[in-house]
Amino acid sequence: MPADPAAIAPGDELPALVLPMTPTRIVAGAIASRDFMPVHHDRDYAQSQGAPDIFPNILTDTAYCSRFLTDWAGPEAMVSHLDIRLGVPVFPGHTLTFTGAVTAVERRDGEVVVDVAFRAVGDIGDHVTGTATVRLPA
Repeated sequence: MPADPAAIAPGDELPALVLPMTPTRIVAGAIASRDFMPVHHDRDYAQSQGAPDIFPNILTDTAYCSRFLTDWAGPEAMVSHLDIRLGVPVFPGHTLTFTGAVTAVERRDGEVVVDVAFRAVGDIGDHVTGTATVRLPA
């Protein structure tokens, strides 16, 4: 159920988004973003580069951050700013859990402008941390 723009307040927690990181999910993200770097689809190559397995690319991470925000805000929301920082990688078999909270709300000109701080944590620590601005019709 999308957030009610009239009721959003600083401190509101966003519902968690839990994503099992499967090889298919990682490879599909690379293919969808036309990133054919072998570390995103070839386990042997990733291991030859020092990684234990394949891992998602930054465009896939960005897409999942946007999904986390719009799953909460609803289909009429517009992510107008997204600032992320990559942390430790996630690999197949890990679980990636997104959490976040509203840090500021401004109501103006027929819309609600919401600032959110969030993070995505995998099995070995913070995979992504970030902030975003989401605009919703009032």
